[in-house]
Amino acid sequence: MKGKVGILLINLGTPDAPEPAAVRRYLAEFLSDRRVVELPSLVWQPILRGIVLTTRPGKSALAYREVWMEEGSPLAVYTARQAAALAGEFGPSVVVDFAMRYGRPAIGERIDALIGQGCGRILLAPLYPQYCAATTATANDAAFAHIARLRRQPALRTLPPYHDDAIHIVALKKSLEASLAALDFTPQALVASFHSMPERTRLAGDPYHDQCLETAALLSEAMERELIVAFQSRFGRAKWLEPATERVLAGLPAKGVARVAVFAPGFAADCLETLEELAIRGRDTFLGAGGAAFAYLPCLNDSAPGMLMLRALIARELEGWLPAQ
Repeated sequence: MKGKVGILLINLGTPDAPEPAAVRRYLAEFLSDRRVVELPSLVWQPILRGIVLTTRPGKSALAYREVWMEEGSPLAVYTARQAAALAGEFGPSVVVDFAMRYGRPAIGERIDALIGQGCGRILLAPLYPQYCAATTATANDAAFAHIARLRRQPALRTLPPYHDDAIHIVALKKSLEASLAALDFTPQALVASFHSMPERTRLAGDPYHDQCLETAALLSEAMERELIVAFQSRFGRAKWLEPATERVLAGLPAKGVARVAVFAPGFAADCLETLEELAIRGRDTFLGAGGAAFAYLPCLNDSAPGMLMLRALIARELEGWLPAQ
């Protein structure tokens, strides 16, 4: 089989720096996506260009500074590490790269780079276990839109959601068990915090909510212990998926739960929403409500269980594209 195969890992995106100007550029792109904010532009854009981009970048920049790593934004760092760990895993005819839906490296830019390296076939791999139009679909949209402008198009495949895949559940179980074993206390409760979405997206037929619940149910069964499901990262005044993570954490001490561990099984890599919102603000909320011990358990990132999962999922999607062994 002639030509190379490209694998493009795709995640949400991040500012280039933990500074208000960089955050403003990132938020302007992110919150202008009609898949993300499903309001008429004539209604939303004045709000976005007014109060949102005036007040939010400064606050978000401060939050980013609390979690910024030496190599850069955590999401970009971990996604780059995942790509590096996969390099060479599928043979010399496969090139692995990564991109962000918003910010850099841009999807179109990295597709061009893969084509430039001789890739006539490309697997788009949005790293979202649960499908949502505002995550998986918009990542694919951006890739398709770029491909539509090319004279000579590569063949494309897309990684499907893997919320209920046994490979994913096993990886989460192994990662959580290792993290729990390293704690100096035994949590009375485990909270699975997923990114929230507006309730109207569920009513419109988006499968995200159901897939989050299915992931939690399968993981609970595998670990043989109950999980509390909650949803984080709300924005605006619309009704969002319930229950809210912040309220769950604030209410647990009154129910006799003094020790808790929180994890985020909807995120393939740690980012602002996990490291600042959960690990820092979530801790403050729980301890401030009377809790005694709090732990945030990291995402799969480039851990051994996480990379075994990604290799297996991607190898399955490359069947028929790689030379016969």
